[in-house]
Amino acid sequence: MILKKRNASKIIMCLVCFNFMNAQKSDYFPDSNVLWEEKNPKEFNFNESKLETAVEFAQNNEYSGSRDLRIAILKGFEKEPYHQILGPTKKRGGPAGMILKNGYIVAKWGDTKRVDMTFSVTKSFLSTLAGLAKDKDLISDMNDEVIDYIWDGTFDGEHNAQITWQQLLQQNSAWSGELWGGKDWADRPPKEGGVDDWRFQKPASPGTVMEYNDVRVNVLAYSLTHVWRKPLPMVLKDEVMDKIGASNTWRWFGYDHAWTEIDGIQMKSVTGGGHSGAGLFINTEDMARFGLLFLNNGRWKDEEIISEAFIQEAIIPSIPNPNYGYMWWLNKKGSRHWKGLSENIYYAAGFGGNFIVVDSEKDLVVVTRWLEPSKIEEFMKLVNASLN
Repeated sequence: MILKKRNASKIIMCLVCFNFMNAQKSDYFPDSNVLWEEKNPKEFNFNESKLETAVEFAQNNEYSGSRDLRIAILKGFEKEPYHQILGPTKKRGGPAGMILKNGYIVAKWGDTKRVDMTFSVTKSFLSTLAGLAKDKDLISDMNDEVIDYIWDGTFDGEHNAQITWQQLLQQNSAWSGELWGGKDWADRPPKEGGVDDWRFQKPASPGTVMEYNDVRVNVLAYSLTHVWRKPLPMVLKDEVMDKIGASNTWRWFGYDHAWTEIDGIQMKSVTGGGHSGAGLFINTEDMARFGLLFLNNGRWKDEEIISEAFIQEAIIPSIPNPNYGYMWWLNKKGSRHWKGLSENIYYAAGFGGNFIVVDSEKDLVVVTRWLEPSKIEEFMKLVNASLN
């Protein structure tokens, strides 16, 4: 079952109307050529002692995996058949993070300028490029079938031909096939059974089951590359990162062999994560800028970077999983609900404890790097408790 176009439009319009008066959240947007302004937390009614406790918690609960991320990746996904490193990796730094209130820094820790892998946080950047494609009418509607745009065989067959952009974004497409040597059934297979059970298992109907699957995410990245007709890192740089004053240090990689030809030009098709290497390599400050853009409903100063309508669409709970929208996790009641915190919180999450958390009710953006993933709920409760 998928959300019908008419109902989706009504929901989006209601959400846009509800948020219209509060479209501009921040008082301050950091420029690219000056230091990011910091303010005393007391100016925003923070309890400094409690805020320090939250920061110390993040520093003291470092991700338990190896700092050599090649080792951490191979160990973390050792149960996947045929899993191997296919793209760049990088040894990581220690815990780092930032807390923004109304755009100002009220707390930071660790090396916030260090560039590290960010794994599945990349997915939220990828979905943003889908939103920009819709804003520019490169995609007419997220309920359109992708085969109407990508006709090179990637979506051939009765099953794959049904798949919509929305289903790819919500990770419930059940796309079946192989891309860049990755087989959909071998990516995060069931806990029970073996290769012969998994490879011949009939896929679910598109739109019915949410399955976290990097092969299918990479199919989305491949498809968007062909829609934009240019490499996605170039799109992200020109359309988003330069406009929000991000540094020039971030990089977005694909697998070593993931080349496609468009208009006679060879282009790298990037990944939506790093569980076989590659993905987005970025510093904490640039992640915080990206979060601030979303806190402000797609606006940076006086410019609309991405439409508020798309952002509101992106954080509608999917039917198969109420905790997931368009590659953003949602703090709705469900298996990933952070109890006692606003259900309007949404966040990007990546392997190893990388998070960008957007709390529009409190005008907060929180970024953490290398926090033990199971500790994020407790950490956010500490941050929430520090704000009087």
